[in-house]
Amino acid sequence: MRAILVRVGVDQTYGGWNAPVDPKTGEFLFVPIPDGAQKVYPPGHARSYSEMNHPLADFALAHRAPDLHFPEALRNRKMHLDPDFENLTYGDNGSVRGAGIATLTTGDFLVFYAGLRSIESPCPLFYGLIGLFAIQEVVRATDVPLDHIHENAHTRWTPISAKDVIVRGRPGTSGRFDRCIQIGEWRNRAYRVRRDVEEAWGGLNVKNGFIQRSVVPPEFLNAARFNSWFQQQNITLIQRNN
Repeated sequence: MRAILVRVGVDQTYGGWNAPVDPKTGEFLFVPIPDGAQKVYPPGHARSYSEMNHPLADFALAHRAPDLHFPEALRNRKMHLDPDFENLTYGDNGSVRGAGIATLTTGDFLVFYAGLRSIESPCPLFYGLIGLFAIQEVVRATDVPLDHIHENAHTRWTPISAKDVIVRGRPGTSGRFDRCIQIGEWRNRAYRVRRDVEEAWGGLNVKNGFIQRSVVPPEFLNAARFNSWFQQQNITLIQRNN
C-alpha cells in the first residue's frame, strides 16, 4: 500500500487568492486553481469560476463573513476543476509532477490538502486535508472513453496530452471531506506538517514536513499507518465539490 500527499486548490501562487475555512468547525470551500489561458476546450466542456458564486455567497452568509467576496481577477477565468470530487477523478502529468502518481495501483491512496484562509481575524493560512481517493484505477488520459472525458480537467482539453494520467477513486471510500483536518503550522520559515501529525502518520519522504508547493508531491513512509490514523478522524466523505 502506498499513499501520496497532493496539494490542490487556488492559492497565492495559482490564482492570487485562498479559499475560506472556518477554523472552529473545519467547514471550507474547495476552489480549484485557474486553468491556463492557452487551453482549448470543445464547446460546453470548459468550467467557469461563475460556478463558485452561490457556494461562496452561502458560505459567507452561514459564517457571518460579509466581507468574503470572490476576486474580480478570477471571476471571468476558467477553472481547472481537479480533483473533481463529484466524478472522483484527478489528473496530472505522469511524466513530471505526477510520475509517482502514475505508478499507483488499486488500493493505494491520494490524499489532498489545501492552503486555506481563516475567516477569523487575523487571517493566517490554514493548511488542511480536504479529501481522499482510495484508488480504483490509474489510466492514461488518452485512454479515457469519449463518454467520460467530461469527468476531469485533463480530458476536457483538446488535444488531450499523451503524458497525462487520470486517477479514479473508488466510490464509497473516496471523496471530499465534510470538514478539513488541520495539519500545518508555520515552522522554520515555511509551512510544514505539525510534528505530532507527521509522527502519527509514520513520516513523509520530505525534509521536516515541508508542504509548501513542491515539484514532486510527498509520499507517506507508512501508508497503512496513515490510513489507521485517518479512520480515527470521524470524517464523512462527500461525492461533490461543494
